[in-house]
Amino acid sequence: MTDPAAPDLVERLDRLLPQTQCGQCGYTGCRPYAEAMARREAGPDHCPPGGDAGARALARLLGVEPVPYDRSRGTHKPPLVAVVVEADCIGCTKCIQACPVDAIIGATKLMHVVIDPLCTGCELCVPACPVDCIVMEPRPGAA
Repeated sequence: MTDPAAPDLVERLDRLLPQTQCGQCGYTGCRPYAEAMARREAGPDHCPPGGDAGARALARLLGVEPVPYDRSRGTHKPPLVAVVVEADCIGCTKCIQACPVDAIIGATKLMHVVIDPLCTGCELCVPACPVDCIVMEPRPGAA
């Protein structure tokens, strides 16, 4: 058997993850979680965005018994995208600072906007907004 922390295993695990970078797994993003799984320091059940299907796929790749994702970490949801309610945005930039994938653009004291294809739906911008002007909506084209 190859070294469980081999870069190839990390890459394969990372590709199975949803790339939300939400931190619900307890790691700062999908890549650190993949690295921890490859080192056998984390199980395949930590990712709510991946749901049960994701947990099964990760378990299969790791060669461990599949288990449902850990519901104490969050709820599995359909793909979402953040939307800034233009009339309410004060241009504080807190959402920009909170976004782990740079999907929000704007300038101080000007309305911000989310670049839909870049948004992972992690929801980290929602609590960062002091005026509650960010809503999560179903990703266009998502089933």
